[in-house]
Amino acid sequence: MRATVDRLKQQSMSAFVDPATGLPLREEDGALVSAGGSCFPVVGKIPRFCATEDYTSSFGLQWNLFDKTQIDREGAEVSARRLFAETCWRPGELEGLDILEVGSGAGRFSRAILEHTRANLYSIDYSTAVEANLRNNAELGRGRFWLAQASVYELPFPDDRFDKVLCLGVLQHTPDFEASVAALIAKAKPGGEIVVDFYPVRGWWTRIHAKYLLRPISRRMDHERLLRLIERNVDWLMRASASLNRLGLGALTRFLPLVDQRTLPPGLNARQRREWSLLDTFDMYSPEYDQPQRIATVARWFKQHGADVSFAGYVDNGSGGAAVVRGRKRARS
Repeated sequence: MRATVDRLKQQSMSAFVDPATGLPLREEDGALVSAGGSCFPVVGKIPRFCATEDYTSSFGLQWNLFDKTQIDREGAEVSARRLFAETCWRPGELEGLDILEVGSGAGRFSRAILEHTRANLYSIDYSTAVEANLRNNAELGRGRFWLAQASVYELPFPDDRFDKVLCLGVLQHTPDFEASVAALIAKAKPGGEIVVDFYPVRGWWTRIHAKYLLRPISRRMDHERLLRLIERNVDWLMRASASLNRLGLGALTRFLPLVDQRTLPPGLNARQRREWSLLDTFDMYSPEYDQPQRIATVARWFKQHGADVSFAGYVDNGSGGAAVVRGRKRARS
């Protein structure tokens, strides 16, 4: 009888902790509650550790509208290729490991991890994109996938918890890049690996680009209005980009308010190229923050916050060269 009670108690315990106190949480009446009195609602089967509307609202919109666009389909494994190229992980070596994914969006990399490995995945996003991730991956991840809406600065997990910590396509969109790096490293076990990618500063010309010229206006626009504006113009912009590239003037495409067509995954059909262009262009102009960094700067932050850098450079991820830093958390002395 006692064993049954203990098992039921264990089942009622959450995989998450109170981000402020570290106290364990129990599932109770549609919420997660701690002995200290904290209470976090569970809405749509997803624990919510933050407000549903914040500086990431544009991402909630885009990933719930384009929830399938970047999800790998049979014969087209764009996301898996990027994931394993940037991390250098071997799927068979991840069995049973605990992985934290910060900034999951619609779940493109969640899907790749769940589909290609037997790892346990704990995934968070600060936006309502978690709802798209749940739709895409709940069934596939049954029994080894935990999802929550939370901030990188208030992660609902203990420190020193994870074998691997992953953050792809996110850091440049956070208010404090360095603090975000520190938060990721804190959650890795001593010896655990942290992998991030980000928009790089390649040189003085990085910010001489239509994106950075127009963002002071575009990021303040109503998101749905901005999306409609892009959709009305995406077709002629794609034609203009193709013409410039045919004429050998590809460098001038940086002045078109359109994602660089050369960075789109190979093998897309015309409909898919348009959809990816619309999504990625909205992703360029809508976020509150866009803060590219030098690779050396991010590597220095890794070292300052307790991780030994194993790689810092560019990786061919199938869609171009991605700026990647990988490191392992140092044991405390």
